[in-house]
Amino acid sequence: MRVYTGSTRNAGLAACALTIGNFDGVHLGHQNMLARLRAEASARGLPTALLTFEPHPREFFSRDDPPSRLSTLRDKLDFLAEQQLVDAVFVYRFNNAFSRMSAEAFVDQILVGALNTRYLLIGDDFQFGAKRQGNFELLASCPDFITEAMPSVLVAGERASSTLVRERLAAGDLAAAERLLGRHYQLSGRVMHGKKLGRSLGFPTANVHLPHRRPALEGVFVVEVDTPEGRFGGVASLGKNPTVDHGDEYKLEVHLFDFAGELYGRRLKVRFLKKLRDEARFEHLDALVEQIERDAASARSYLTSLQREQA
Repeated sequence: MRVYTGSTRNAGLAACALTIGNFDGVHLGHQNMLARLRAEASARGLPTALLTFEPHPREFFSRDDPPSRLSTLRDKLDFLAEQQLVDAVFVYRFNNAFSRMSAEAFVDQILVGALNTRYLLIGDDFQFGAKRQGNFELLASCPDFITEAMPSVLVAGERASSTLVRERLAAGDLAAAERLLGRHYQLSGRVMHGKKLGRSLGFPTANVHLPHRRPALEGVFVVEVDTPEGRFGGVASLGKNPTVDHGDEYKLEVHLFDFAGELYGRRLKVRFLKKLRDEARFEHLDALVEQIERDAASARSYLTSLQREQA
């Protein structure tokens, strides 16, 4: 999979079959759309391409109160490449100039002029351009490419969408989120230096950098973590750590079971398997340690039961 950022005029694609969207989380609805795009592209002898945006337009328009982000750009691109879902991804910077571009200019300058689109597949609710004035009718009237709309994908009777995944994660319903995603929800990031309080309490943690201000879920979780040394089970806290911190910054702190070593500067992939409880504030550190011990025991028990089921 090839990834292009910035100018795309020299991308080297003579023509393409294209879809457009944020594809946050790359849930089953997105995956079905890319599968259909692949089929239509094959019938026409075209490569497939995805046009996406960074930052998410809703983040751009709500800078003081941005919505939660399901996946970083890196995680999104990694999954698309691992699953071989698309041949090329074009990442356009969503900024002031782009937000003011008219729908007609978007079609002429980007879809036709830059990307040489020959087939376009969009969601059934897709709108674009300044003030969201562009729609399916405008795209379908363009003679340079064929435009088709993808109907909604239902999972367990519900429309698969990034919004619904966020709602399920916020409610702590990881099983429902997994059904919509087709896999466990995960976050990745590099391990940063922290206060090292966990180590002094007998539970050393890896402090995983969160690139976005608001995560999609909060609480204490059973996790599986991919590290450079292999995969380990563990327990993770994602929140503001109110017992020892008093700010509004979210932190992802992961205690790995049966691991010895240093992970500073290394990238971890954290998969969330089960929510144990909501985050809580404790009056003193002894009470916090007692709760961590209970959380770790519950997480170990859950992981052991999973291993038995898979055996």
